[in-house]
Amino acid sequence: MLERIKKDPVLFISGILAIVSCFFVHPDKDYIGYVDFRVLAILFCMMLVVSELVILGVFDKLTNKLLSKVHSSRMVSLILVWLAFFMGMILTNDVTLVTLVPFAIALMKSFDDRKTLTFTLILMTVATNLGSMQTPIGNPQNIYLYTHYDMEMGYFLKLMLPYSLCSLVLVTIAIFILCKDMKIENKEPEEQKKISGVKAAICVVLFALSLLVVLRVIHFLIAFGVLVAVMLVMDWKAFKGVDYTLLITFVFFFVFVGNMGRIEAVYNTMSEIVAKSPALTAIVSSQVISNVPAALLLSAFTKDGQALVIGTNLGGLGTLIASMASLITYKFHAALPKSKEKSVSYIGAFTVINVIFLAILLGVYCLLRLLPQ
Repeated sequence: MLERIKKDPVLFISGILAIVSCFFVHPDKDYIGYVDFRVLAILFCMMLVVSELVILGVFDKLTNKLLSKVHSSRMVSLILVWLAFFMGMILTNDVTLVTLVPFAIALMKSFDDRKTLTFTLILMTVATNLGSMQTPIGNPQNIYLYTHYDMEMGYFLKLMLPYSLCSLVLVTIAIFILCKDMKIENKEPEEQKKISGVKAAICVVLFALSLLVVLRVIHFLIAFGVLVAVMLVMDWKAFKGVDYTLLITFVFFFVFVGNMGRIEAVYNTMSEIVAKSPALTAIVSSQVISNVPAALLLSAFTKDGQALVIGTNLGGLGTLIASMASLITYKFHAALPKSKEKSVSYIGAFTVINVIFLAILLGVYCLLRLLPQ
């Protein structure tokens, strides 16, 4: 556990903040009320089902089918970016990147074009973070805010739709500007392991069960119990794919935020700051502490859930840590062998592209605020 904490800066910082806050508000019976067990159960269930689908090779097979008839490198980049965008809506941004990025690197290495590979990976990351903002289950902060502010599914989808549509257009344009177009010959598809239809069907049912929890149709403990029992029997290895550090990070921040809310001076000061512009505060905060912690922290000081949803989702753009999922792609890219050709700086290009996207979407936000509701 100590090794995991050292390797995950957000987990480390959240742990320190939680411990320090305990000196100001001593542990008592109210602490248990800090933790939103429904959010933790939804996150766990989603990650468990997706982990099994990855093990089964479902996503690899679907991706390979989509790419089997493509004849140019730019179209490969475009399909990868679109896949990242739409997969992020249902698989969460981090799971999507863990699934797609290694495949994208293996596929695009054959083009021998490091710049196009770099831009494709950056745009895949941007697309995943932006696609995931459309649904309540697309990323951790959406699951939390959707639950915390007791939102309706239709309301949430309508709220984020303008930003998602604009984002899809932006990443598509960016592909045609930044990625070269080279003709390629399709290779014979590699033989893939056969997917168990029964296990895949069970996963679909379990995923639907998780969605029913999000929609508040069934209690989270029922879904949690069923998923754990079924997966223990079907494939216990799926539990290895769950990001337990993310769940622990949530618990740490629940404790920290809960304690901050009980310190009157802190609560009043933060409430005044957030009240001026919750969305802008969320965007700025996300650049420093990333959007998931920003959502957890700021939700204690405002009732404007709509602004926080927009702010923390747009706030995932910008710095490399604005959305922690972005670090996944960076780590894969950093592990690539050095290229002989002059290549673009990943962090430099990533920051410039993200800032441009953020500026445009922030303009969309300001424009929508001027329109009559």
